[in-house]
Amino acid sequence: MINLGKFPVLNVNVAAVDYDYATRAILDAARRGQPFSVSALAVHGVMTGFGDPEHARRLNGLDLVVPDGQPVRWALGWLHGKRLPDRVYGPELTLRVARALAEEGLSVYLYGSQPQVLERFAADLRRRFPGLKIAGMEASKFRRTTPEEQQAIARRIRESGADVVFVGLGCPRQEVWAFEYRELLSRPILAIGAAFDFHAGTLAQAPRAMQNLGLEWLFRLMQEPRRLWRRYVLLNPLFVWNLLLQLTRLRRFQVPFPDGTERQELYG
Repeated sequence: MINLGKFPVLNVNVAAVDYDYATRAILDAARRGQPFSVSALAVHGVMTGFGDPEHARRLNGLDLVVPDGQPVRWALGWLHGKRLPDRVYGPELTLRVARALAEEGLSVYLYGSQPQVLERFAADLRRRFPGLKIAGMEASKFRRTTPEEQQAIARRIRESGADVVFVGLGCPRQEVWAFEYRELLSRPILAIGAAFDFHAGTLAQAPRAMQNLGLEWLFRLMQEPRRLWRRYVLLNPLFVWNLLLQLTRLRRFQVPFPDGTERQELYG
């Protein structure tokens, strides 16, 4: 079990942890009925915080941001000497948490995506983990909810008795949701995005070799070029450039927090 601490990748604090630590932290919070918001970020997720200080505050207000993408894992090693044996890939973390919930008789609520995806995702989870209790499911409204709707959603989730919430709204909407609902729900929230579609079988995952080489973005770009080209063709080089600036200390990034403070990055 690995927990080396949190370290800034550009202006987002990423936790240098492994699957075992992340799973245990989520389960510990579930047992205690405590708020605990988690997101698995790849390059695109980090760059949403880099380009928007307000969103960076939200990301840094989450309890745990894990390195979903290989380049984010490598960045922890290059910048801070924190070399992890593997990334903490959101779809894989989802399965590990679901397995642990099933073993302990705890339940999960699925929020986001579309009704048909939720049904297929739930069926896949039940097939893999027959003891898993799915307390409820609710599709995304695909728009900003009103304060009244937000309260109603939180009430439905609380009344379902769910111990953990899986959220799949896409980045950065799901991280905003995890931040805003943290105190409303007082239970762990895991923002896992494409894991809903991957495990529902509606979106193909990159081959393992491409994942290990940090080329999952290329596989997804080939799948959906019109939708994703800006994300990868523009943001990936910008990420690398700013990573080099941070590595050479030609630029120091401020790390904004929800309390309004901004702290200089710290090097391990």
